Amino acid sequence: MSNKLNHNMSLANAKDLSTKQKIASGIGVLGLFILVLAFLNVGFTNKVLWLSLSLGLITAGTIWFTNLAYLGKSKGIKNDGVWFKSISSRGIIGWITGVVMTAFYIVLYFKAGWLGLGTDGAPNTGLVALFDPLSKVLSGNPASQWFVYGTLYTVAILVFGYKFLMKYRHNRYEQIRTGSVMFFQLAFAFLIPEFMARLNSDSFKLPYYDLKNIWPLNYYNFEQYRVDEFISAGTVGTALLIFGILSIFVITPILTFKYGKRWYCSWVCGCGGLAETAGDPFRHLSNKKQYAWKVERWVIHSVLVFVVLMTTAVVYSYLGDDSSKYWLTKNVFLFSVAGILTLVFALTMIFKRQELGKDAKLGAIGYFAIIMALIGMHFFSGNSNVFLFEAETLRSTYGFLIGAIFSGVIGTGFYPIFGNRVWCRFGCPMAAILGFQQRLFSKFRITTNGGQCISCGNCSTYCEMGIDVRAYAQKGENIVRSSCVGCGVCSAVCPRGVLKLENDSMDGRINPKEILLGNDVNLMDLLNNK
Repeated sequence: MSNKLNHNMSLANAKDLSTKQKIASGIGVLGLFILVLAFLNVGFTNKVLWLSLSLGLITAGTIWFTNLAYLGKSKGIKNDGVWFKSISSRGIIGWITGVVMTAFYIVLYFKAGWLGLGTDGAPNTGLVALFDPLSKVLSGNPASQWFVYGTLYTVAILVFGYKFLMKYRHNRYEQIRTGSVMFFQLAFAFLIPEFMARLNSDSFKLPYYDLKNIWPLNYYNFEQYRVDEFISAGTVGTALLIFGILSIFVITPILTFKYGKRWYCSWVCGCGGLAETAGDPFRHLSNKKQYAWKVERWVIHSVLVFVVLMTTAVVYSYLGDDSSKYWLTKNVFLFSVAGILTLVFALTMIFKRQELGKDAKLGAIGYFAIIMALIGMHFFSGNSNVFLFEAETLRSTYGFLIGAIFSGVIGTGFYPIFGNRVWCRFGCPMAAILGFQQRLFSKFRITTNGGQCISCGNCSTYCEMGIDVRAYAQKGENIVRSSCVGCGVCSAVCPRGVLKLENDSMDGRINPKEILLGNDVNLMDLLNNK
């Protein structure tokens, strides 16, 4: 008897690609091949034609493949066969894809010259030169490696967003949410910043600004050169600076209170947009084990503490000491930061401590003590370098380790290995802030109807954030987790309608119930103790 698994006899009923799907795949690969030729410095005389042909073939191939895969089927759950495909089950194709994507990110961040980026006034060549015509149409400037990346990033969200729309066309929430991330990526992250650059002149210069990026994602926004750019741009620049500050302290808390962190992580954010569209085939690869959850909580909040310290040090470095010239001096700023952190910590511990687990309380106390100790050490040591380090050292360290390696190389390059939300789970400081607000001060929750749950496990399998949704559903317990991004896929793949995303009052939002399950307790020990 053969030990080889017969895929067609499995419940997933995985099938080989049809002839038309293979042709569609070939069309898309041909578009990618043109980009590879440009990378190899093949001189395309008509760059407009070849760039249009490349992006057009990629788009057409993906859309055709999607239509063949989903439009012939009835509406409903279509996650069948993911564990039988090499690319989505950590097979050889998955590993190759991960290595190629990781290599691309390394070259993009550290060896842009290999992509053809011209330096010291030299014209672009290779892959970057292929995108020059599009960049000049939008911004009036030659392309950079970031424009190339932004274009490909946007195309990926749009074409794979279409695939996601077709796959989940039975679910209205998924349709609207995916349309939202496609719109924000195309308009706010790609087109508007390029159009702003076109408005620049010798006498008037607008700073590059992605309107949907909020601190701490745009951690560079409060560096001196950025503040100078905002101020020099006049009324518009000042408005952008004020908008950035209001986003942190007003807009974000209000929206998170009303809708949870999903308003940003699943509806607006570009990182989340790519994860939800291009990364959708890999969502089941997220680690669901408890130790992964523990690592996630410590790592992501450590990153948040790092970015708070780094930003504080950077702003501190360019403030003055003379209060007669400007009221915001170095000491005033540092005391203000300490005061805000103390207020948040005190209010949380006074009014919300019952909603925090023991380890969360200890972690909050530990992080607060570290920050306060560092601020105290600065005042008593007389050292001009805040937090014992130069501001530029902290900024460059954060920019390299978190901004480049974590968010780019690992966060996206490792989709086929660790799942599509590695960055969002373990590294995004914005997700940590929004998660804190969602857990303690938001109306959002996922309600469950435990009586209807059949324990199929679809919800847990396809939770990209590694949450064991089934455990909550079995107990009929509301799901209120800091890490939940409210993507709604757990609800979309539930065959019984057990899960529902809701915004309601704060009363009864966190409702753990004393329901004993066989895997929670040894029932014989429980009876003997009676």
